Amino acid sequence: MNKNYIWTAKVITLFPEMFPGALSYSLVGKAIKNKLWKLETYNLRDFAIDKRKRVDGPPAGGGAGQILKPNVLHNAISFVEKNSTYSRDQWPLIALSPRGKLFNQSDALNFSKCKGVTIVCGRYEGFDDRVLNYHKIPEVSLGDFIISGGEIAAQVLIDSVVRLIPNVIGNQKSLEEESFSNFLLEYPQYTSPKIWNGLSIPSELLSGHHEKIKKWRLTKSEELTKKRRPDLWERYISI
Repeated sequence: MNKNYIWTAKVITLFPEMFPGALSYSLVGKAIKNKLWKLETYNLRDFAIDKRKRVDGPPAGGGAGQILKPNVLHNAISFVEKNSTYSRDQWPLIALSPRGKLFNQSDALNFSKCKGVTIVCGRYEGFDDRVLNYHKIPEVSLGDFIISGGEIAAQVLIDSVVRLIPNVIGNQKSLEEESFSNFLLEYPQYTSPKIWNGLSIPSELLSGHHEKIKKWRLTKSEELTKKRRPDLWERYISI
């Protein structure tokens, strides 16, 4: 990546005022102030075509809620992409939706190696499917649950990606040992005091013996993963 290039998140949303939100705090917030990454928001309502600035309509065939209009979404997506010189491989375009592919740590790492990412935030009952098909936009989900819109999900996704950008987190070694980095959940962590409420820090961690500590951590990671996430465990043992 060109060292002069700044990784950028572009967000198409009905509520740009929700940003940067949580992204303005801690290491990710410090990184945006230090220009290690950028955030651009685009108000979907600015791309409406009628005087009332309507962005939604009732679902065809009846049913509850409203659907985001394809022409409005198309106008917004076309505007954001028109000056881009990058392919989708270098600059992914995704739509946040509970029916999408589950986002994972591998996706976060892949996005961090791109030039940026454009995120379309869902609202109401979702998108008119035609615009997704026309623009070939993959849908991405953070989990099997429903929230009011894609804005909070976008912040979570962006946070997970930005922290993987070089120099955002000082200790890159800590990223290698995090949960999901090798299909294992992270081992238990402790700090002072050595004894709290009658509970002690495991003796292995106080031994000063690096190989013993490494072995203990791996064993605990394997035990936790096998117990809590058998799906990850199967992937781990198949490596």
